[in-house]
Order: sequence, then C-alpha cells, then structure tokens
Amino acid sequence: MSDVNEEPTGIDELLERVRRDYVRIEAHEAYSAAQDGEALLVDIRYAALRERDGLVPGALVVERNELEWRLDPRGSHRLPEATGHDLRVVVICNEGYASSLAAVSLHQLGLHRATDLVGGFQAWRSAGLPVMTPAVP
Repeated sequence: MSDVNEEPTGIDELLERVRRDYVRIEAHEAYSAAQDGEALLVDIRYAALRERDGLVPGALVVERNELEWRLDPRGSHRLPEATGHDLRVVVICNEGYASSLAAVSLHQLGLHRATDLVGGFQAWRSAGLPVMTPAVP
C-alpha cells in the first residue's frame, strides 16, 4: 500500500525508473540473438495490430494479459518455451512502451534476462527486418 503523502507517479516517470533496472535491446541485436538461438522473441501486441502490421517471423505470440502465466517457468499454464529463469526473453509491443512494463513484470517472476525491444514492432519494421503478413482465415 502506498503512503498517503506520496506523490503519484506519472507513466513517463515510471517508465524511466523501471528501464534503469535492465538493458533494453535494439532491433538488429534482437534479430541476431533470435537467429543465433540466444533469445526468445515474444510479441505481446493485440490481434488487431498483428493483423494490420504483420508478424515478426519466429516470435512467440502471447498477448499482454497472458504473458506472466505463459512464461513463468514454474507456472501450471506455462508454454513449452518457458524453459527456465535464465531464458533471455525480448518482449515486443507496438512502440516499446508496454513492453518495458512487461519486461519488469517478468523480472519479478525471476526471468532476470528479460528485456524489451526499443521502439517495438515499429522500430523492427523501420530497420528493414523481416515481417510476415498474417494468414487470412
């Protein structure tokens, strides 16, 4: 519970504070790490954005509201990719804001190598990295 006299924190201040606790990753570095099998890319964007803009090939799609349940290595609802606390996870959102908060949440679960993509999917696409058009049902 917060102190009644404590000044509320704005989102910009919160992002600045949480980003001090880990090193964020740029698009080309994330791509190389994934290609080398050194990182798991996790796309937390909601379906409408993935349908509109496309997908990062090879990224695991886990919408934000399920992230902790799916990546907790000790959780009963974890995905097979959630192999341990040493897993290097790179969280990707649309522009690199929600992914910062998600990375910190993963740190709280013990995934100490979790990070996020600076600029999110938009930076990935702007860097000219591969984007897959989603299949139309």
